[in-house]
Amino acid sequence: MSTLTAPKPTQEQPPAIRRAKNHHGVSPALRADHNAVRSVGVFILWAVVAISVAMLLWMVLQAFRDTRNILSDPWGVPTSFDFSNFVQAWTVSDFATATFNSVITTGVSSFLTVAIAAPAAYYLGRVESRLTGGLSLYFILGLGIPAQVILIPLFIMLNEVDLTDSLIGLNLVYIAMSMPFTVFLLTAFFRSLPLEMEEAAALDGASALRTFVQITLPLAKGGILTAFVLQVVSHWNETLLALTLIQSTEKYTLPVALISFVQQQTYSGADWGGLFAGLCIVVLPMLIIYIWLGRRLTEGLTLGMGK
Repeated sequence: MSTLTAPKPTQEQPPAIRRAKNHHGVSPALRADHNAVRSVGVFILWAVVAISVAMLLWMVLQAFRDTRNILSDPWGVPTSFDFSNFVQAWTVSDFATATFNSVITTGVSSFLTVAIAAPAAYYLGRVESRLTGGLSLYFILGLGIPAQVILIPLFIMLNEVDLTDSLIGLNLVYIAMSMPFTVFLLTAFFRSLPLEMEEAAALDGASALRTFVQITLPLAKGGILTAFVLQVVSHWNETLLALTLIQSTEKYTLPVALISFVQQQTYSGADWGGLFAGLCIVVLPMLIIYIWLGRRLTEGLTLGMGK
């Protein structure tokens, strides 16, 4: 004879909390605080963007005008797109040699910076010990040292080993100055990567070096690309160290060549069209790279925020 048992009372599930839709792409915190202060802040932000874009377009347009037209009507537009100012800046002002020096210096120093920083960041991100903690703190402290503080000791040290007025010495300085930030950035990327694939590779007998090269680097290509592009932009635009360490005209980088071009105009007469053309040669390559890779840079900078 079977007995009937009363069914066990089931626990009532709490009602699911439905999140409000994010209208117009605005976060709920900002939407709740929609007041005059936020409106003013948004207006100021877009005003700065509009002014920056307008000044960039103005610089490009003035590069196609001669000095007389620029002085008579600074806000005018060119009647024709004449590239004579670019030809003069490229040949007479020797921007061709400076561009070659900048490309070589920027490419070599950025590549070596990332190539050296990646293994160090991988070790610091995967091994937890007193040694790695101290090394991480050491790199973080390096972020707070401005170049102006160590400029004179750096010049004296390089002069003792005959590396002043040398692109090799400039490359070494760029690598050393960029190492703290690059290691700090890549450490966050490596810590955000899952450990399961590395553990599976270890079970298959892969060495640490093979795991790093064949598994970790492909997974971290977004972060490595971000670090590389940031170093390219930084080294391309760097002026203080190159101006201090380089004295020969044939070894000038583009920012130093532009300063030299402005100084020459003090004695030979201002050539504003050539100056604007030189500015375009310095600015536009990095602007094109940022437009091309801007979204990847933004994604790469936020990838390691989770841990």
